[in-house]
Amino acid sequence: MNAGTLYRRSAFTDNPKGGNPAGVWVGETLPSVDVMQRIAAEVGYSETAFVAPTIGQNRTIRYYSPEMEVPFCGHATIATGVVLGETEGDGTYRLATAVGEVSITVHSQGGIREASLTSVEPKNKGASDLLVNEALSALGWQFSDIDGSIPPARVYAGAWHLLLAINDPHRLAQLNYDFERLKALMLQEGLTTLQLVWRESTNVFHSRNPFPVGGVVEDPATGAAAAALGGYLREAELIAVPATIFIRQGEAMGRPSRLTVEIPATGGIVVRGTAVPIE
Repeated sequence: MNAGTLYRRSAFTDNPKGGNPAGVWVGETLPSVDVMQRIAAEVGYSETAFVAPTIGQNRTIRYYSPEMEVPFCGHATIATGVVLGETEGDGTYRLATAVGEVSITVHSQGGIREASLTSVEPKNKGASDLLVNEALSALGWQFSDIDGSIPPARVYAGAWHLLLAINDPHRLAQLNYDFERLKALMLQEGLTTLQLVWRESTNVFHSRNPFPVGGVVEDPATGAAAAALGGYLREAELIAVPATIFIRQGEAMGRPSRLTVEIPATGGIVVRGTAVPIE
């Protein structure tokens, strides 16, 4: 087995009891697929990132949930950036992911280390009525719950998500879905999570992200979906760019998370956050 060091960090929070926990394994070479999958299952977090080599500005990174490899994971990337800052110093690191290069810039201020990832080029496409209706049915929601100002869509910034915006925050707070039914639909459609959002104001969103395909009921912070949302808002001209939006997630789970998303006029979407050690 490849030698490496496993770090445990909670991303998008300054409190280890909040945010989204991630494993960050760092070694000279990546373990085999079977070993990475086993380690991720043993760690038990929604994702564990595997990073190699141990030093340098250029690294390879792969992401595994307890049940499958994930093409890209935002919160584990933020956690990785903070770990690299702790072990090698602040600066910019280039991460070769399965979907392309993602840069992560790390800086410290006032004793707090923050990481900013720049996603691959985002894209989106329409979601069929059949897909939307099947997802709504698995969620126990109605089409009348949809916020018509943000049409449903498949959104991407390294992984595909189904974006559903709703018009009632209470509906979002009472999320209770059919795990196996939604998992089967998402596997069929090639979706990593559902990005369920309520828009509180122009630049503040509340989000919940079911992740049954990874063996996880819900993510308390989903950086990949946050980047995909930013890309969709830009391409659909639902926000004036450049812009910064803030996403509140994880509160209903008791793990409050804060994600900052910077939407430039062109190019990848920037997602910022902190990460702290988990005892």
